Amino acid sequence: MQAPPLASSPSPAWTAILPAPARLCCSRRGALRFEAKAAWRPAARGPRVPAKGAVLASEVVGPSPLLDARNEQELILHIRKEVEKGKLPADVAANLEELYYNYKDAVMQSRDPNAHDIVLSNMVALFDCVLLDVENPFTFPPYHKAVREPFDYYMFGQNYIRPLVDYRNSYVGNISIFQDMEQKLQQGHNVVLMSNHQTEADPAIIALLLERSNPWISENIVYVAGDRVVTDPLCKPFSMGRNLICVYSKKHMNDFPELVDMKRRANTRSLKEMALLLRGGSQIIWIAPSGGRDRPDPLTGEWHPAPFDASAVDNMRRLLEHSGVPGHIYPLSLLCYEVMPPPQKVEKEIGEQRVISFHGVGLSVTEEIKYSDITVHTQNVDECREKFSESLYNSVVDQYNALKSAIFRGRGADSSDSAISLSQPWR
Repeated sequence: MQAPPLASSPSPAWTAILPAPARLCCSRRGALRFEAKAAWRPAARGPRVPAKGAVLASEVVGPSPLLDARNEQELILHIRKEVEKGKLPADVAANLEELYYNYKDAVMQSRDPNAHDIVLSNMVALFDCVLLDVENPFTFPPYHKAVREPFDYYMFGQNYIRPLVDYRNSYVGNISIFQDMEQKLQQGHNVVLMSNHQTEADPAIIALLLERSNPWISENIVYVAGDRVVTDPLCKPFSMGRNLICVYSKKHMNDFPELVDMKRRANTRSLKEMALLLRGGSQIIWIAPSGGRDRPDPLTGEWHPAPFDASAVDNMRRLLEHSGVPGHIYPLSLLCYEVMPPPQKVEKEIGEQRVISFHGVGLSVTEEIKYSDITVHTQNVDECREKFSESLYNSVVDQYNALKSAIFRGRGADSSDSAISLSQPWR
């Protein structure tokens, strides 16, 4: 499939913020890199997703000061020496060490024969990214384009999360609808995915599950991201590899009262950037209208998609409608909390503990839901808004339950029904 074109006759201002046409190729040193070319056509098929195993980060990124670490002991020693030199804050170093052991335990659960090498390679790459950012902090603009060269942060993130996914017990719902989305994007239309949100790894999970069947979508989704993933030292390297609209979540808007006005002004700038993107067409945007990650029920421990904020849904809908470009809204469901569950409660401070495991994950989408169809018999504006948000949320919950049945109850593709067809497109 050709990359979706822009809407006809884009202005110079619009073309200036588009990612440069590029393709993956191998350098003489064997590292993957992106190279500009005149006409961009994504590969007809994406990278092959192995049921077991993962690409080493050292095959993607360039030489690193830490890549001479030959084992776990040398790597941890490097980190501690950086603290002694005053180059790495002690709390960041402690979080890195804890993450190393948690990541190691999770990857070892996969029983991949190369698990030790994968852990060392990926954690060295992450440590190096964190150290580089501590020395020269990266600041995210309101609209951030994925950094693909000279350091390919996108592939770094993909290869870090890949060994945590049990592909044998992972499923995608309605893969054909993603093909329909690509056709609409190719025609210059916009697509918005109204989704629940489970983990910091959600963007990588989505991209991994679609990278073979829909590589263009995997690499070009724009995520509406909260401030925590662009400020936490351990999150920033992964966020740098994604296309982001950076906002301050309602859940954290009042954490520090003296910053409220600044946060609101920043959100206004981000909304303007999103409006500009949508006017250009061929954009696919992911947003979690709940305003944060799902959490388990404190009484039962059961996980469910967090309720949608009807005002967030309506704001996104109106942005889409006012863009002057045809737009489509789809309900999308994610089930992946076992890979990297959030803290039990919403935390005010940056720097949460990361508990990680190897587990099956799921992604599903159903047909577009149109505002006019849902509200045709409703006159009250507020009721229309609530009704549309509820329709999207109910679809997400239905898909989530199908994914839960497939992954946690061992039913696999037999959990499919008339509305949700589960498959494994990487097989």
